[in-house]
Amino acid sequence: MAEEAKRSMEPFKWVDHGQGKASVILTAGLYKDEVFAERADEGFEGNGYDWASLASVFLEEKMPHLADRVKFDPEADMFAAYSDDVEALELFVYGFKDACEDDVLIRELFSRAELD
Repeated sequence: MAEEAKRSMEPFKWVDHGQGKASVILTAGLYKDEVFAERADEGFEGNGYDWASLASVFLEEKMPHLADRVKFDPEADMFAAYSDDVEALELFVYGFKDACEDDVLIRELFSRAELD
């Protein structure tokens, strides 16, 4: 993937594993904290698991055709999405990043996220 393409998805970081496999990672707590803070009283912290809950809602509602090709593997301090289908992962990460940049849309999606 070209450097310009990688920069356009920041703060998500592309990791190429070779052989058509890749992942995208995000360090939790550095992006969109204000969205998670709105539901802190419910237990949301903005950790990797919370990001995975949000990403799941996005994927199910906005890109259901990719739901069987993009998987999540969060940790407390990191959100990770991965796939054996590089094109599917690219479509997901750019779509998800665009959704995150739309404050109304991301809050609306997050309203349906469930605490993991």
